[in-house]
Amino acid sequence: MNIKTTLAGIGTILVAIGAALKAVFDGDPSTNVDLAQTVAQITIGVGLIAARDAKPVDSKEPKL
Repeated sequence: MNIKTTLAGIGTILVAIGAALKAVFDGDPSTNVDLAQTVAQITIGVGLIAARDAKPVDSKEPKL
C-alpha cells in the first residue's frame, strides 16, 4: 500500500460525493445528480485504495 495511491482514492471519493451533494443542494431544480458518474468515480476511488503498488526492482537482477 502506498500512501499516495490511498490519498488519491480518498480524494476521488470525496470529490464524487461533493459533486453529488452540490447538485442536490444548489437550489436549481433543473440540476440532477449524475448517478452513473458518481458510482463510477466512487468505484475508481475504491480501486485506488485497494491497489497494490509495484515493488521496486532488485538492482542485482539483469534487465531483459
